[in-house]
Amino acid sequence: MSELLKKDEMKPGGIGQGGSMERRYTGSWRTFVPITDFETCIQCLACWIVCPDSAIPVEDGERRETNMHHCKGCGICAVECPVDAITMVREGEEDDE
Repeated sequence: MSELLKKDEMKPGGIGQGGSMERRYTGSWRTFVPITDFETCIQCLACWIVCPDSAIPVEDGERRETNMHHCKGCGICAVECPVDAITMVREGEEDDE
């Protein structure tokens, strides 16, 4: 078993530049996409709070369409939505909804 390295012995990690999320498109490998029914949505913003990818934009206190350049399709937003306004659909089949 190998020894764990001390903090000052570790090589730099994979983060190239802090704050660069806007320039990185991370949603290209997802298999599911969130579809939001805005007629059902109560604008509680629970989805925005739990989104690990900052893929749910909010303008003037209301959520907007999910930014698919950053959404990885994890489905956390759909699980946490208190009114089931978000449905996860297989990528490419979202037009069937």
